[in-house]
Amino acid sequence: MDLATVIRDLHDEQDALDTIVRELDSPGWDTPTSSPRWSVTDQIGHLAYFDRTAALAIRDAAAFEAHAAELGSRFAAPPEQLDELTLGPFRALDAEGRLEEWRSAREELADASTGLAEDSRVIWYGPSMGSKSFLTARLMECWAHGQDVLDAVGGDRPATDRLAHIVRLGVNTRSWTYLNRREEAPEAPVAVVLTAPSGAVWTHGDPEAADRVEGSAEDFCLVVTQRRHVDATGLRTTGSAARDWMEKAQAFAGPATDGPAA
Repeated sequence: MDLATVIRDLHDEQDALDTIVRELDSPGWDTPTSSPRWSVTDQIGHLAYFDRTAALAIRDAAAFEAHAAELGSRFAAPPEQLDELTLGPFRALDAEGRLEEWRSAREELADASTGLAEDSRVIWYGPSMGSKSFLTARLMECWAHGQDVLDAVGGDRPATDRLAHIVRLGVNTRSWTYLNRREEAPEAPVAVVLTAPSGAVWTHGDPEAADRVEGSAEDFCLVVTQRRHVDATGLRTTGSAARDWMEKAQAFAGPATDGPAA
């Protein structure tokens, strides 16, 4: 999958979430979500903040390094203080202003992305990332935080084959899930066989592996982004390695987290 496809699908994913939040009034933006302390405003503010810092990372690595060092120095502070730093200005806007701020941040990232090449690497808060992986992570963030919004306020966001990006990220971060927990990953290979929204079948890993994860691509994405426990989906796991992975899967950076309970 080329970089242009990732960029196009990121834009489309953002637009799909935009159709939900642009209908919200002020009470709608203030609706609590499943994330502790966070409302719909905070979910979208989080996306806006990191879309802007992603644009900065692409355009000016030195400026991003200074920003990241400043932000990192605040991580030991209470979470409410970190929220105020990253979300405070967004929270201060009215409903229309929040939507426009998010749209502006998305446009800034889109403009910066036009300068990326297929083999570009982008500095980030952890290790640098290839350009496609970098923008795939932004797409995953938009989809996952968008799910938090949907769970809070409802709306219609049909699943699409853009989920292929998140599926690939979920598969590729299996080893990261264990490294992040300082655990040894099971040696057994796991086949991932998923039905796409279009009806296509996506297979990752050794299709003959005894350990397997099977079901819908959407359910797999919900699990690896920790928006659903595997038992709250239609996913089927065969073998202890597959089950253990789906109970711990984490396709995003940051400290190890457990996601929703069963």
